[in-house]
Amino acid sequence: MRNIRKEIVEKLYTLRRGWKEEFYDCIKDVARHPVVLRMKLYPHHGSTNCYQHCMNVAYYNYQWCRFLHLDARSAARAGMLHDLFLYDWHTHAARTGDKFHGLTHPDVSYKNASRLYQLNKVEKDIILNHMWPVTFFRFPRTKEGWITTITDKYCGACETSRRK
Repeated sequence: MRNIRKEIVEKLYTLRRGWKEEFYDCIKDVARHPVVLRMKLYPHHGSTNCYQHCMNVAYYNYQWCRFLHLDARSAARAGMLHDLFLYDWHTHAARTGDKFHGLTHPDVSYKNASRLYQLNKVEKDIILNHMWPVTFFRFPRTKEGWITTITDKYCGACETSRRK
């Protein structure tokens, strides 16, 4: 019994190592885009910048969707773009009067992402609906969208808990 468990765990680690390379192959053009790289300038959760948060979400999206045989490529790419709002949300309300960043940034991110890329149905769903349940009536309509909603909350909580 112990050997079977060890074999299963080893197989999963081997799969995940291969998936890591596939993950980077499917997001590298997005991750290297000059506009996306600007996300590094904006703090997000704790000491994590917006770019790193999106990379975290993209990576976990890919892993979960790959494991569940869903559209991992779209989930990873949309994960990289889901917070492409390009401002510091901590100071945004004071500068603009927009006190509803949690409700409005999915639309801003979608607008910015759609200027850079031709988004498919899954990517659009992920970017526009990832803030559920904050956006009560805008909920994900794809399985990948639900995974992103959970992944985004998980990553945000982990990043916030590591504040310096």
